[in-house]
Amino acid sequence: MKQRFFRSRVEMGVRGIVSAGPGKVGQVSWNAEKPRSPDDVQPPRDSHGPSDFDAPSDFDGPSDFDAPDDFDAPPPEFDRQFDEQQAGERQAAYSSGASASNQSATRTPAPVRAATRKFATAAEALHTVFGYDSFRGDQAEIIAQVVDGKDAVVLMPTGGGKSLCYQIPALVRAGTGIVVSPLIALMQDQVDALTAVGVRAEFLNSSQDSQTRSQVERDYLNGDLDLLYVAPERLSNEVTKRLLERGTIALFAIDEAHCVSQWGHDFRPDYLALSELADRWPDVPRIALTATATDATHQEITTRLQLGDAKHFVASFDRPNIQYRIVGKSEVRKQLLSFLKTEQPGDAGIVYALSRKTVDQTAEFLRQNGINALPYHAGLDAGVRARTQSRFLREEGVVIVATIAFGMGIDKPDVRFVAHIDLPKSVEGYYQETGRAGRDGAPATAWLAYGLQDVVQQRRMIDESPGDLGHRRKLSAHLDAMLALCETVHCRRVNLLRYFGQTSEPCGNCDTCLEPPEAWDGTIPAQKLLSTIVRLHRERNQKFGAGHLIDILRGKETPRATQYRHTELSTWGLGADLSDQAWRGIVRQMLAQGLLATSGEYGTLVLTDAAAEVLGGHRDVQLRREPDRPARSSAARSPSAAKVAAADLSTAQESLFEALRVWRSAESKEQGVPAYIVFGDATLIAVAAAGPTNLAALDGITGIGAKKLEAYGEALLEVVAATA
Repeated sequence: MKQRFFRSRVEMGVRGIVSAGPGKVGQVSWNAEKPRSPDDVQPPRDSHGPSDFDAPSDFDGPSDFDAPDDFDAPPPEFDRQFDEQQAGERQAAYSSGASASNQSATRTPAPVRAATRKFATAAEALHTVFGYDSFRGDQAEIIAQVVDGKDAVVLMPTGGGKSLCYQIPALVRAGTGIVVSPLIALMQDQVDALTAVGVRAEFLNSSQDSQTRSQVERDYLNGDLDLLYVAPERLSNEVTKRLLERGTIALFAIDEAHCVSQWGHDFRPDYLALSELADRWPDVPRIALTATATDATHQEITTRLQLGDAKHFVASFDRPNIQYRIVGKSEVRKQLLSFLKTEQPGDAGIVYALSRKTVDQTAEFLRQNGINALPYHAGLDAGVRARTQSRFLREEGVVIVATIAFGMGIDKPDVRFVAHIDLPKSVEGYYQETGRAGRDGAPATAWLAYGLQDVVQQRRMIDESPGDLGHRRKLSAHLDAMLALCETVHCRRVNLLRYFGQTSEPCGNCDTCLEPPEAWDGTIPAQKLLSTIVRLHRERNQKFGAGHLIDILRGKETPRATQYRHTELSTWGLGADLSDQAWRGIVRQMLAQGLLATSGEYGTLVLTDAAAEVLGGHRDVQLRREPDRPARSSAARSPSAAKVAAADLSTAQESLFEALRVWRSAESKEQGVPAYIVFGDATLIAVAAAGPTNLAALDGITGIGAKKLEAYGEALLEVVAATA
């Protein structure tokens, strides 16, 4: 009879720690954790950055740190007063003339117990709890570093196994591992996933009532927790620090450590206060982890968190299962719909857009065309965002259309695509957002539509952004790197990895490798365009945007051309041999190469200093000509087709895999948790390939640890037998 991990709210009125039983699972005990209604989930915070070009409130900013509902609040006033009162009473008791017996009976706090060392070795914890037989990459060395009580800085891509690097040391060392996580909205799912494999995990944040928080605090002080999740805002509060001092801390894990970077896209001010951990707990090892960091951000993490003596582990940033594709933007919603219907039917994915208005309109367009799409941005009610996030995590085939407010910390392994219909502001942001696809290692796609207007808008936003010249230069450098990635005629992965200081060879899994673009000499067209801009300014003191300049070059008679007598210009019609789309590509690439710049509210084009070399014939302009891409197959496939193909399953094994997915879906709905918390697709594929007939055969399959074997083993065997 299968055992349920996630009990109802009524059942959880009295909480306890349940022994896992004798034998192999006897070393693991777990806290049965209640499921949470979607209405109880707090969504990621949003921020408000530069205003929209048409509607000033339409843009979400580059980070999620200033919206009120995902910053964790400090402990409530009642808790703080109670803590201070208790401390005062204890001090009074010890300083008064009360008898020792009286002090013992009424004043002495309950003794604090440390969570004991659960496993003798990291390998034992890996196999027994998580169901894996070996570590990947640098995991074993990182874990050994922390287990030995030493600090570590870890840069590892999404899906690389960062979490194990602090979860396993917390199971091997005595005490409780304290995990600093920036998004309280996701703590429940993180705790649920750990509870499901037998780890005693909890969180402390403002979503809990005082009774629940008090129980968690008692569990910590009694040594009944392996891991405790807190937000940086809560950890920076003195009350929380005093609580932690009364217990035994196994380690501090600072997740999403790039949030400490003041120039980064996810800056959280309270991360700066985490430097105090080194002074207050000098003997507790600290591990800082992130999936996104340039050399500069890496150094900032090291300096600001006082990790100068830490050992640094930098894994490859390569995500070989993700195919990077960038297409020219033309009727982008229709392009997106075609991509979803022909290549990703029924798949879960994320579509990023720059403005809230675009998010709403795109989600509605997709819904009208049969896509299960939901919008997510800062302008939506918090309850709506909570339910949207919950549906994305718990249901299959949901497409989220969102601003950058969505996604950090989302642990959904089967996101098959991430699409951008507007240009990201930096390579770091692009890498982090696209990295949310394919966490399970199966094929995934990063699709970006990019056009001239993206460049014009981004340049204007930088010009209008608050801050000094140095700040705007940093923003421009970020944009220039993003434009270089978009315009390269070489391997996109090579360009992307080089940005993070990593050398690589052409990947064979990006659009420029699969369908190499043609490079051509665009010097003469560039000179024609530059000459037109110069003549308009010098002869008539006029400046125009790209659209009208292209009309002049192509000799297109419009009311504006007639009004300003531009048909009399010497450059009129000199570019009629190229299409409107070709000219827009030329303008876009010249902006990217720094030969043109935008000016003023309307984004008129002006020359840069570098343009003089082109006009004078001292510099060539090399451009890319994107080939006509053959239509991709529109044959319908199941959402799991890419995974099945990659696993090379037989027809019978595919049928078993689908049957296992159906069972998992029903199980996860019954428990009120995301499907991946029950089992990931990789584990189900392994079960389908092995076709086990007894529990012993299941024991060796990756992802099936002692707790899940006990809970789900018989049910898995029943599905296998029924499909045979």
